[in-house]
Amino acid sequence: MSRIQQVAVIGAGNMGSGIAQKLAQEGVPVVMVDTKEEFLNRGLSMIDNMLKEAVDRKILVEKQVKEIRERIHTTTDLNAVADADLVIEAVYEDKAVKRELFKKLDAICSDRTILATNTSSFSVREFAKETRRPDRFIGLHYFYHPAKNRLLEVIPHDDTSASTLQTSLLAAKLHGKTAIVVKDSPGFAVNRFFVPFLNEATRMLEEGAANIPTIEEAAKRAFKIGMGPFELMNVTGLPIALHSATTLGNELGPFYAPSQILKTQVEKGENWNLKGEVDTSKLDSIMNRFYGVCLGVAAAAADEKVARKEDIDRGAKIGLRWALGPFEIMNKIGIEKTFEVVQALCWRYPDFKMPQILLRQKALGKPFTFSFVDLEVKKDVAYITLNRPEAMNALNEQVVNQLGERFAEAEENPEVRAIVFRGAGKAFVGGADVRYFVEKIKLNQIQDIVDFTRKGHGLLLRVENSDKLTIALLDGLSLGGGSELALACQAIIATAAGSMAFPETGIGIYPGLGGMFRLASQVGVDLAKYYILTGATLGAADLKELGIVKKLVEPHEVESTVRALLFEDKPEKYRLRNIPERFKPLQELFKGHHTDMFLRGELPESVDPALGERTLKYLGYKAPLALRVANEIMDAQAGKPIADAIEIELDRLSEIFKTADALEGLLSVGRKRPQFKGA
Repeated sequence: MSRIQQVAVIGAGNMGSGIAQKLAQEGVPVVMVDTKEEFLNRGLSMIDNMLKEAVDRKILVEKQVKEIRERIHTTTDLNAVADADLVIEAVYEDKAVKRELFKKLDAICSDRTILATNTSSFSVREFAKETRRPDRFIGLHYFYHPAKNRLLEVIPHDDTSASTLQTSLLAAKLHGKTAIVVKDSPGFAVNRFFVPFLNEATRMLEEGAANIPTIEEAAKRAFKIGMGPFELMNVTGLPIALHSATTLGNELGPFYAPSQILKTQVEKGENWNLKGEVDTSKLDSIMNRFYGVCLGVAAAAADEKVARKEDIDRGAKIGLRWALGPFEIMNKIGIEKTFEVVQALCWRYPDFKMPQILLRQKALGKPFTFSFVDLEVKKDVAYITLNRPEAMNALNEQVVNQLGERFAEAEENPEVRAIVFRGAGKAFVGGADVRYFVEKIKLNQIQDIVDFTRKGHGLLLRVENSDKLTIALLDGLSLGGGSELALACQAIIATAAGSMAFPETGIGIYPGLGGMFRLASQVGVDLAKYYILTGATLGAADLKELGIVKKLVEPHEVESTVRALLFEDKPEKYRLRNIPERFKPLQELFKGHHTDMFLRGELPESVDPALGERTLKYLGYKAPLALRVANEIMDAQAGKPIADAIEIELDRLSEIFKTADALEGLLSVGRKRPQFKGA
C-alpha cells in the first residue's frame, strides 16, 4: 500500500477549500490550486472563518489553527502538483472542464500519482478514459461541508486497481472520513435516493398534494431531520438540485428526471418560499410518498449492487444525518408497509419497477438483517473488521455474535496463520453500546447483562488462547470493551492515532470484560488502578513504552508488520517487565493504603502534591460506588488464575448494574455530566 505524504486539491470553492481544510486539520500537507489568486484568497478566507468558528466553540485552540494553516499551500501553477501522491479534483460540475483538467493532470503528474474526481453526478470511468492511468483513477465524493461531514463515497470504476482502492481508503482514514465503497453508477449510493427525495417534494407541490410547510414538516418527521427538502435546496442551491436530477433522469429514465416546477424556479432565480401553515391532515400521506421514493430507490440501488444495504444506511445517517437509514426505516415501519408504499410508487411512475430485494423480503415476512463484522482473508492473514463506524463500532449482542462467527470462520480456515482485529472509521471499538445496558436495566433484566458479559468473556478467552496469532490493530480510539478486546489479543500493533482508555467508572460501572486483570497482569496492579479508576487515556506511545503495544507503525506499514510478526515467536504479553521511570509517580499514587485515601477524598502525604490534586479532581467526576467496587475487584483478582479472575468480575455485575448511579451514568453518555449520589 502506498504512503500518503502530499495531497493536492484542484479548486478553492466551497468543496475544494473544505477538503483542503479537513486534510490539513488531520495533519496531511495539502496544496490547493485554482486559476486565479482571488479564488484562492476566497477559499482561504472560508477556511479561516471556519477555523475561527472552531476556536470560538473551543474545538480548536489558536496554536492548532496556526499549524493547520501552515499545512495548506496555495498556487495557480498546476505544475505544483506533479509529485503529489493523490490529486483530488473539486471544480464545478462541468463535464468538459473536468475532462480537460484530467488531461492536463495526467501529463503533469508522476506515474505513481492517483487522480480522483469529487463529481457528484458524472461517471468516474468517463474521466478515467481521458488519462493514461485508468488503474490509478478513482472517485472520491465528499459531502457538504467536507470539513465537518464525515462521509466519503469511494468509487472505483471497472479498471481501478486494488492498490489504488486500498490507498484511497487509507487516505480516507488518514483525514478522518468514514468511507463507503460504491459502484460507479448514476448518483452513486446517497444521491441515488437523496435527489429523488428533493425532486418528489417539488412534484408534490406541483400536483397540489400539499403546500411547502406541510411537505417540509412531513419530511422532518419521516426522517428525523432538521431541515426539509425545500430548505435544503435553498441552502445548497436550487441549480445543484436541478443539475443532479437532470443527470439522473438522462441516465436512469423519466422517474428520476426533474419536475417542471423545479426547472421554472431555477429559471426565476428564486429560492422557495417556506412560509405558510402546516396542514396536519395531510402529513401521513406526504410521509408515505417520501417513504415510497426513498425506500424504493434505496432498495433498487441495493438490487443493482451499487452498495451494500449497510453502507446505504450508513450513507444516510452520516452523510444526510438521518436518524435511521432506509433499510432500518423499512424494519421500523415493517416490510408489509414498505412494500405498500413502494407499490404505490410503481403505480404512480410506471418506469420504476418493484425491486427484487423487497419482493424477496416480503416473501420471507421478516425484517432485514445487517452485517456489522466483516472477514477478509489476504493470503494467510485474516482481517476481522468491526464495521459500525457510525456508532464507533460499539459492541452489542449482534456485534458480539457476529464477531464470534467471523472469528470461528478464521480459526477454522487452514490457510490462516494470523487473525487481525481492526475497526472501521476513526475508532477501534468505542466500548459497549450503552443503549443495550439502559434497556436491560429499565426492564429489570440484569441477568441478561451478566449472561451477555459471560459470553463476551468466552469469546475473549478464545482470542487469547487461539493457536493462531491474534493481533489487535489500534489505529484509532479504543474505549472500555474495545480496550479489553485489544488486551485479550496475543499482540497489539498501533499507529500514532491509537489509544486505550477505561471510562466506565465515569458512567457508574466498571470494566467488565477482563480489562482490569489483563492490564494489571502487564503493568502491575498499582499502575493499572490509576488508569482504571481515573479513566486516563494511554496514547500509542505510552502503550509502546509500557510494552503493551508490540509495534508502533505508520498506517501504510500495517500489513507488512503483520506479516513480519508471523515469523517471530508468539509474544509473551504477561512477561515480567520494568516500569519506565515516567510512569512511577502514577504507580505510587495507588500503592497500598493510598487507594483507600484517594477514594475517601484524602491526599496521601507521600505523593507529588500537584499530581495528587489532579488525581483527586479526576476521581471526583467518577461514581463513588463504581470506584469502590472496581478497587475491590482488582484487589481480589491479584495473583489469581484468569478463570478465577473472570468469576470475581462477573460476581459483582448484578450489584453494580442495580445501582441508581449506573442508570444515571449510562443515560448521561453523550448528553451531560452525570450527577452521582452514591446509590
